[in-house]
Amino acid sequence: MADEKDLVKEDEGEYVDIVTLTDDEGVETEFEVVGTLEDGGKLYYALAPLEDDNGEFYVFVASKDENGEDILSTVDDDEEFDRIADIFEDEFFSEADYDAQ
Repeated sequence: MADEKDLVKEDEGEYVDIVTLTDDEGVETEFEVVGTLEDGGKLYYALAPLEDDNGEFYVFVASKDENGEDILSTVDDDEEFDRIADIFEDEFFSEADYDAQ
C-alpha cells in the first residue's frame, strides 16, 4: 500500500518520486519510482528500493481499495508480470534484474 509519495532532490539536482510502501506486517520500505506504464486499462509502477543499489526493481499495479484509496499491489499473474516487467526492462534498464514482490 502506498502511504506516501514525495519528490526528493538528488545530488545531481534532479527530482525523483519516492513512495513509502507498508507490507502486511507493517514494515515500511522506501522506493524510487523508476517508471510508470499504462497497459490494458491498468497503471503499473516499476519501483527500485532506495536501500539496494543493485539494479533490481519491482512491478506493482495501481488500484483502489474498498475505501477508494489508491493502493499498489503485486502482479499475481505470472504471464502478466513477465510481459510488464519485460516492457519496463526494455524501456528503463539495460541489464537490470527484476523480482516479483
